[in-house]
Amino acid sequence: MTETLYIRLGSQAHNVIHWLVWAEQDNEIIASGELKTATDLTQLTEKAQTRQVVAFVSSADIAFKSLKVPGNSQRAIRAAAPYMIEDELAQDVEQLFFAYGNIKSNANEHNCFVAAVERRQLQQWQAWLKDANIACKVMIPDVLALPESDNSWTAVQIGEQVLIRQSVWQGMVVDLAIWPQLSKILAEQVANQEREEEYILPIINHYSMLSTEHFMLNALPEELPLAILAKQAVAQKFNLLQGEYQVKQTKSPLIVTWLSAASLAAIALLLTIGLKVGKLSQLNAQQQQVEDEIVSIYKKAFPKSTRVKVSTVRSQLKRKLSEYGSNSTQIGFFPMFEKIRPAFAVVPQLKPDSLKFDSKRQEFRIQATASGYQYFEKFKNELEKAKLTVNQGSLNNEGEQVSGSFSIKG
Repeated sequence: MTETLYIRLGSQAHNVIHWLVWAEQDNEIIASGELKTATDLTQLTEKAQTRQVVAFVSSADIAFKSLKVPGNSQRAIRAAAPYMIEDELAQDVEQLFFAYGNIKSNANEHNCFVAAVERRQLQQWQAWLKDANIACKVMIPDVLALPESDNSWTAVQIGEQVLIRQSVWQGMVVDLAIWPQLSKILAEQVANQEREEEYILPIINHYSMLSTEHFMLNALPEELPLAILAKQAVAQKFNLLQGEYQVKQTKSPLIVTWLSAASLAAIALLLTIGLKVGKLSQLNAQQQQVEDEIVSIYKKAFPKSTRVKVSTVRSQLKRKLSEYGSNSTQIGFFPMFEKIRPAFAVVPQLKPDSLKFDSKRQEFRIQATASGYQYFEKFKNELEKAKLTVNQGSLNNEGEQVSGSFSIKG
């Protein structure tokens, strides 16, 4: 089963961290919880050793921009994009890192989708995970992991914040305390952006107990917020860790330990195989010697035999043994014993002390002991089920054991 550890990181080290272990195949939560601060991430170190790790980061620290940038190549477009939005950003371009989304041009012919984040913030997120010995190659802005709709917004409350996704490349994180005032401002902004006299505010599909009088709300079944993000993250191809921040493939300490152990095991296995091969060659030589002796003895017993093989010797011996067994009038030792044998399996408590076969009378005589009288009766019943004629002798109690005899005919 493929499992992923999802961790939602806040802006500051003292922010609450939410985490969840999700099984993709079964779409179910394996475990979840909260950590008080970033220093508590070490509590997830063991869970991260054998699982893929995906970090959701607060979109409050990320600016999403959809641009129309002139240029014929993606390289040229991405080189120009930061300076086109320089005046809209609070920090200098040199202090920011720009990650790009591979999204098809929309109706407004935007050809560049960029997420800008302060380098210091991105490095801080990576440092928290590194200090906890958690290997993470994928970092997704949390609002981009919410379900996306063309004509509506999606919202979910996580802790004391509300995550809102407004479009494929637009979203925000709002403190729950200021949501009532901010919802009014957002509604006014949407109204001012509309060029027609009549406009319709987008519906907000929400998974939490969200309230506002400025938008139409569509309540969806409540779910664990991180589970909602986990479901969408599987299809989300955007990764904030690009370029210089892209994480190279690393092996977890647990895997390194197992690889070392596997190497030692492989060496031991090769040595064992070498010894086994040598031993097998020796046994093959001994087997050939024994087979040669069998053939030599058989030729002495049957001088007229030619082209003798071990398989021929076996078949000849079986034929000789069968001569002492069945014919048209006699049952024989082996066929009759085959009928008796299953009874011993059914009644293992009955132990044979002696077993004799009278070839003239075609009769088996069995002397046996058991811990109780009932086992003799059960053994007799089993023989009679096999269509055998059974004559049971007297039973004698000898301490804790009972002894008796049977005469059995076919």
